[in-house]
Amino acid sequence: MRNLVCGVTYKRLFIKLNKVTAVELGLPIVRGTPDASARPDTPLLVDRFGRVAKDLRVSLTDRCNLRCTYCMPAEGLDWLQKDELLTDAELIRLMRIAVVDLGVSDIRFTGGEPLLRRGLEQVIAATAELEPRPRMSMTSNGIGLSRRAQSLKDAGLNRINVSLDTLDPDRFATLTRRDRITDVLDGLDAARAAGLEPVKVNSVLMRGLNDDEAVPLLRFCVENGYQLRFIEQMPLDAQHGWTRTNMVTADEILTMLSTAFTLTPSEVPRGGAPAERWLVDDGPAVVGVIASVTRPFCAACDRTRLTSDGQIRNCLFSQGETDLRTLLRDGSPDAAIADAWRATMWAKAAGHGINDAGFSQPDRPMSAIGG
Repeated sequence: MRNLVCGVTYKRLFIKLNKVTAVELGLPIVRGTPDASARPDTPLLVDRFGRVAKDLRVSLTDRCNLRCTYCMPAEGLDWLQKDELLTDAELIRLMRIAVVDLGVSDIRFTGGEPLLRRGLEQVIAATAELEPRPRMSMTSNGIGLSRRAQSLKDAGLNRINVSLDTLDPDRFATLTRRDRITDVLDGLDAARAAGLEPVKVNSVLMRGLNDDEAVPLLRFCVENGYQLRFIEQMPLDAQHGWTRTNMVTADEILTMLSTAFTLTPSEVPRGGAPAERWLVDDGPAVVGVIASVTRPFCAACDRTRLTSDGQIRNCLFSQGETDLRTLLRDGSPDAAIADAWRATMWAKAAGHGINDAGFSQPDRPMSAIGG
């Protein structure tokens, strides 16, 4: 696995009373294959820089019923075949290993579009039965959510993020190549009514397309009790057409919002959360900005990722994966699967390297990796 790094603070791991602590050392960049023998004796998903992965992102499918211009071409992609996807039983087994054996405490279901996964409620219900019970969330485009929000809540889902980049119906149809904004708005209403709170809205602003909607989007969310998260556009499109010039930066977003709202930095500790948060007009409304490109937060990353075809990725931008599906299907015991997962996370690079001269976009697009 090739190691990509960015400007973060490096750390060394120490074990004391079976707990992992991180000590700042300011070490130089580390490249090459990591020494597995140096890994501390802990069941947790630790890496060489003091991070512990407790947040599992689970992609349920690579399929999507929208064709967002910044994600995939109009004709869609070559979807994975059914036999390539993890079965429900395989998926649940891996989540059990993650929770029981590896210390994962949060699971977020992603896609593609997770609502396209057959048996979604059954998967969530089975996950809710794990001990200790993980907190569960989902990221969705909202299509079909209005019909299923209550059943998702009943199955055990705690909260949801819904993607919405514009409030203009014509612009929505242009950006997603589908005339479905009413479905998304209805889905948001249903999620709030079902108690999938906080209901968060994810928005990506693109220069010349919807960069005039920062203020309207925040006003809409404040008025409806949703929490808005602006996300800098990242180089994860299938077309590999991302450019910095088209990306609206965190600084630009905050400047636009400040023309209509008073923003005060939140005093709530950020921890491993990807969003920097601000109180809107002294609260209680909050807005967040996920600035993966201009303000990397790699040093606090606590995520591990499972693709819908059973591959573990230790970083969203990783150039390598570890195949757990084969281990599942060749009869490997849980212990062997857990060890492979631990080794993958131990090899995690210091950072994603987007701002390095030699950065290379992953071959898989976001829809195939999972958000």
